[in-house]
Amino acid sequence: MKIAILTLPFHSNYGGVLQAYALQTVLQRLGHEVVVIDKDMFHHRSWLRQQVALGAYLVRKYLLRKDLVYVNLWREDYEKKTVETHIRRFIDTHLNILRVRDLPKEFPADIDAVVVGSDQVWRPKYFKWSYGCGIEYAYLSFLKDLPIKRVSYAASFGTADWEYSDEETARCSSSIELFDAVSVREYSAIILCEEKLGRKDVIRMPDPAFLLDKEDYRSLCTSHSDSGRYLFYYVLDETDETRSKAESVAKERGLTIKQIKGDVDNPSLPLSSRIKAPVEEWLDCVMNAEFVFTDSFHACVFSMLFEKPFNVVSNQSRGTDRIASLLSDFHPDSFQVQLQKQKQSAVEFLKSVLNA
Repeated sequence: MKIAILTLPFHSNYGGVLQAYALQTVLQRLGHEVVVIDKDMFHHRSWLRQQVALGAYLVRKYLLRKDLVYVNLWREDYEKKTVETHIRRFIDTHLNILRVRDLPKEFPADIDAVVVGSDQVWRPKYFKWSYGCGIEYAYLSFLKDLPIKRVSYAASFGTADWEYSDEETARCSSSIELFDAVSVREYSAIILCEEKLGRKDVIRMPDPAFLLDKEDYRSLCTSHSDSGRYLFYYVLDETDETRSKAESVAKERGLTIKQIKGDVDNPSLPLSSRIKAPVEEWLDCVMNAEFVFTDSFHACVFSMLFEKPFNVVSNQSRGTDRIASLLSDFHPDSFQVQLQKQKQSAVEFLKSVLNA
């Protein structure tokens, strides 16, 4: 069977890349041919079109006195490609990618099944911004007339709050009815699917990253950390308070602080300082840490996989319900037993739905 995975487009996000890698790998091990859909986020503007745009900007700003800011799309694309150099290398090496500029128009026609998930693929502000189309497309509304299997695997809303408009709710309710099976990542997502979308048979599944063994991830790392005993500090939205807390924990445990390179969103820095560190280096930092301090969902996931003690800081803007749901799932004393049960259940779910 040929399967397409529809998740959020890839950028400088380690967790987003690794969860897709894990889901692709599991489906391949079940004997399927897998392609992962990725949005082409670059502008591909020709030299002539760029000059025309510059001319139009100059006329509107200086002759028509419009309050405008010129955006050099060539420069923007160059910076994005540079920042994501290592991330893109990992993606192109380990994922079977189909990049599209227009999701409904370029979606492959020879697909037998689509697996939607994981990550916050059902969160409107992320999906609509990244794909440039309505949230109903995350429910495969554009494929409604095709005789294919539709499955969601650990799809996430990212929050317990309902962020859809009434019109979006109606369109998504209609589309989710066509799914052969629906699984979500958080307990709250089951309730949202039932109460808001009218789907009553929703079950919960672990994030795809949990479906691979830690040895699978170790095999991706070609070099290993030799910087001694350290606390791995991975905070997406750093504040003075989070830094101070991490320093306190490190001091208490007699650890140095390790933080990988890549302040991607700070344009005041030289471009070379904004290049995101490789996925393999990020994995290695978690794998060899004595302690992890983070506000990242997937940093929590991999800390658990590598059995590392960690401290997670609440980050309301990125969604805290998914972390609360994750932490409620496992008890440290029986983690491996619980994890193996969840992995077995997830694989059986995928087998039964796709082979039915």
